[in-house]
Amino acid sequence: MASGATPHFQNQMGLPAIEVGAKEFMCIGAPPPFDHPHIFIDMGADQETICPYCSTLYRYNPKLRADESIPPQAAWTDKAA
Repeated sequence: MASGATPHFQNQMGLPAIEVGAKEFMCIGAPPPFDHPHIFIDMGADQETICPYCSTLYRYNPKLRADESIPPQAAWTDKAA
């Protein structure tokens, strides 16, 4: 599956929170094949949100590019895309 223009983030490390540079993104839980359903998350006016599948807390960081995260390993790209 190609990731397209929507940033994808994962939490294989089991961190309680991840900072992301996008307010609209996909959470995949862990890298495939251990991923949960890829869920589209839209923070809207909020600065943080929780994934309903894996309970990862995502915090918006405007200093990051849309496809960047802290830690950097949380940003996922489909190598086949």
